[in-house]
Amino acid sequence: MGEGHPTVETPSPLGEIPGIRALFITRLPEIDTLCERAEAMERLRPAHLAILQERSLGNYPLVTAEQVHGNIVTSVTEADVSAVPGSDGLATSTKGLTLGIYVADCAPVWIVARDAHAGALIHSGKKGTETDIVTQGINTLRENHGVRPEDMIAVIGPCIRPPCYEIDFAKQIRQQAADAGVAEIHDAGICTACHPGRYYSYRREKGLTGRMLATLSLV
Repeated sequence: MGEGHPTVETPSPLGEIPGIRALFITRLPEIDTLCERAEAMERLRPAHLAILQERSLGNYPLVTAEQVHGNIVTSVTEADVSAVPGSDGLATSTKGLTLGIYVADCAPVWIVARDAHAGALIHSGKKGTETDIVTQGINTLRENHGVRPEDMIAVIGPCIRPPCYEIDFAKQIRQQAADAGVAEIHDAGICTACHPGRYYSYRREKGLTGRMLATLSLV
């Protein structure tokens, strides 16, 4: 679709870890998202759920975060019918759930245990990065789920980057993860604003656009 890229990407190297299912649903060009966020999300949701169903995750309840551009990461053990309030990150060691966050220039950050027993999914844009949300995610996995930072793998997905944006928050995220003791850090190095046929970009499209869905499931 779009530029010939797949609708669903698997962030490297998470697809190689048994027990981890991580997806990144990109632009769906057949759906008109030239509208405000709430309407765009309503239009995209059935397609996102259908894609999860196709990927054998249809029986995994989708748990999302409210995403208020803060730095709260919440541990979840069961599905909630609404987004987890006040949170921009979710962590779990419960199998059978799918954690989800929506992005359109902010960075999706997956942080998983090497043995796949726990993981977190973080929404880290300019404000979240300024307030160290990735560090909060690492601390949540350490304190609530018994994962040592040296046993974590962090992956930064596509997000807006210089020169399309004046702040390189992906670089800041990498540094935050390293400072917290995570040794293995991967960065897709892809700018969402540079690939209009592949990704939504809030900045490039002046707010009238859809959202990519990043997911993490323990299976």
